[in-house]
Amino acid sequence: MGVIDRLRLDGKKALVTGAGRGLGRNFAHALAEAGADVAVVDIIEDNALKVSREIIAKGKKSIAIKADISRTEDACGMVEKVMQDWGRLDVAVNNAGIALKIKNAIDVSSEEWDRILDVNLKGTFFCAQAEAKAMIPNKYGKIINIASICGHIVWPEPQSVYSISKAGVVHLTKCLGAELIKHGIRVNCISPGVTRVEDLFPEVIPVYLRTAPIDHIGEVTDHQGAIIYLASEVSDFMVGQEIVLDGGYTIM
Repeated sequence: MGVIDRLRLDGKKALVTGAGRGLGRNFAHALAEAGADVAVVDIIEDNALKVSREIIAKGKKSIAIKADISRTEDACGMVEKVMQDWGRLDVAVNNAGIALKIKNAIDVSSEEWDRILDVNLKGTFFCAQAEAKAMIPNKYGKIINIASICGHIVWPEPQSVYSISKAGVVHLTKCLGAELIKHGIRVNCISPGVTRVEDLFPEVIPVYLRTAPIDHIGEVTDHQGAIIYLASEVSDFMVGQEIVLDGGYTIM
């Protein structure tokens, strides 16, 4: 079988969190275009339904699931729904995340800290836990976490809590990668740089462009290839690793 054929995901069952728009929507579409059926998970049910209908229009099966991944019962429930409808889970993309408006650390409230960590780190962990439990009987699966270059750098604009949460996702990926490979489950992550999405804070764009060697910010389509690579068998030898897609920002 040629390498292009090995990138196909025909017959695979996938889910994507935060898939109602932005990066998550484009990840869901990429998986469907590669052949997978895709469960679209989002905290806003109407957004999940819209994207699910888009995938069905492409000739693939899709279900929409409303879930707040900061609630462990929702993380478990989304996987239970996939298992009830499709009987298996092969690929999971833990994309859902939130950020504060640019704010100094001394002004961050306890409630803001809890909300970001509950979604970005705790939520990602318990989504991965539920996904792994579903994958273990098949002795194979792909879990893809979405981190950020902010997990490595100190961004010039103050985003300390977001950066801390994403650093946690990177290390979580390593820990789960080492632990779950014995079950045939590969856990890896993608760390995007500044990417054009609906909630992008405009003030970060000039900061990024002052340093990045490339002359533009990322587009959501710039990250789709990495998702297909990590979801397919061609990446089976990659365990607990991170793909950084940032236009070269972090090499400068």
